[in-house]
Amino acid sequence: MPPERDDAERGSTLPFVLVCWLVAALMAFGAIAASDAFLEQQEVQSVCDSAALAAANRADESVVYTEGLGNQLPLTVEAAQAAVADQLADGATQLDAWSAETDGAEVRVRCTRYADIAFGWLFLGGEPLERTAVASARAPTIR
Repeated sequence: MPPERDDAERGSTLPFVLVCWLVAALMAFGAIAASDAFLEQQEVQSVCDSAALAAANRADESVVYTEGLGNQLPLTVEAAQAAVADQLADGATQLDAWSAETDGAEVRVRCTRYADIAFGWLFLGGEPLERTAVASARAPTIR
């Protein structure tokens, strides 16, 4: 004779299974969103690095012609900003903001982009994610 079943216990695993599937889906969506945010950061960093290198290679020609070349290329803020603008105009990645500054020997570029990531509506409330990168470059010369 089979044991008696308690019908009150039937179906009680369904809520548990649904909660487990919900947690698994949130984890998968979170991993996709984090991967998308990481790739956006890598792209902004790459653009910022190339802009810093372009600016570090743009010397102030008036200083070079009047004072000569020292251990490094003389850099000015105007030349650095012009080089960054040229570099960013050639690229496919659009930035929302950027700045370039120099101490005369090293260029520092800060790039910002607001990106819509996958499942941003779920984790960011529909707001874009701010990705900011900072790059610096120095163009040494060899005598």
